[in-house]
Amino acid sequence: MNNQYLFQRVEKKYHLDQKQYDAFLTAIQDKLHPDQYGLHTIHNLYYDTSDYELIRNSIEKPKYKEKFRVRGYGTITDDSPVFLEIKKKYCGVVYKRRTSLPMAQAKVFLENGTLPEHSDQIMREIEYFMQFHHPVPQVYLAYDRTAYVTPDDSNLRITIDRNIRSRYHRLELGYDGECRILNPETYLMEIKVPAAYPIWLADLLCTLQIYPISFSKYGNVYSDSVKRGELHPWITDNISSPIPSTQQPDLPSDIYNANKKVTDKEKENSCSQVYSTV
Repeated sequence: MNNQYLFQRVEKKYHLDQKQYDAFLTAIQDKLHPDQYGLHTIHNLYYDTSDYELIRNSIEKPKYKEKFRVRGYGTITDDSPVFLEIKKKYCGVVYKRRTSLPMAQAKVFLENGTLPEHSDQIMREIEYFMQFHHPVPQVYLAYDRTAYVTPDDSNLRITIDRNIRSRYHRLELGYDGECRILNPETYLMEIKVPAAYPIWLADLLCTLQIYPISFSKYGNVYSDSVKRGELHPWITDNISSPIPSTQQPDLPSDIYNANKKVTDKEKENSCSQVYSTV
C-alpha cells in the first residue's frame, strides 16, 4: 500500500450567502482557479461509538479531538478507491492521517477487522483506533464541492461546499438519496494554508464581511438531529430548557448555542489580524 497521505495545516471555515459567494468568486478570478475536478460530490460515512461519544466530545471544543470517516468521490463501486481517514485537531491545527483502499477491501476491513496485505503504518493506526473506540457507521454525509487553487501552487487551497446533506439510515457510501439538506441557502467555504494567509485574501474577507466560524459538518448535523428529536428523544422541543442531570448521555452545551451570532468584537479581532504572504 503506497497511497499514504499526511496533512498538517490550518483550516478556517466561513459561511457565505449568495451575495458574498458571487462577490468572492468575482474577486478571486485573477488569483485562483478551480482545480482539475471542478464541481464534484464527496461522500462520507462517519463512524462513532454507539452513544456518539466522539462527536459529543468534539462539540465541547477540547484542545484535542479526533474523528474517523470513510470518504469516496463521484460514483462509487467495489473497485473505486476510498479513503479511510483519522482527522485530528490540536490547538487549532488539523492533522489528517489517511490511506486508500478499493471499496471492496475497505468493506472487509471495516466489517471484520481484517487488515489487507502489506498494510502501511497509517492502516495500523486506523486498526488501533477501531479496536480502542469500537466505532460503527452512524451517519452518511455528502456535499458538492469546488476547490480553488493558485497557478503557482503556493499551498493555498480554498474549497466551497454546497448542498450539505445527511441521513442516518441506509449507511452506504455509494447511495446519495433520501437525505436532509443542512442550511440549503448558504455556502461553506474553507481556507486551507500551511501557515499564514496572503494579505490580499485577508483584506478581501474583511471587505466582504466574511468572518471565520467554528463549524463541523458532522457536529452540526448531529446537533440539528438532537434539536429535531431524532436523536436522544428525551430532549423537549424547547432547546433552552435544562435537561435533568439524571438523563444520559450528557450533551454538550454547544448544542444549545449552535446559532450564536458572531459578535462585533470577534469581527474586529478577525479583521485586525496581521497576515504575511504565503
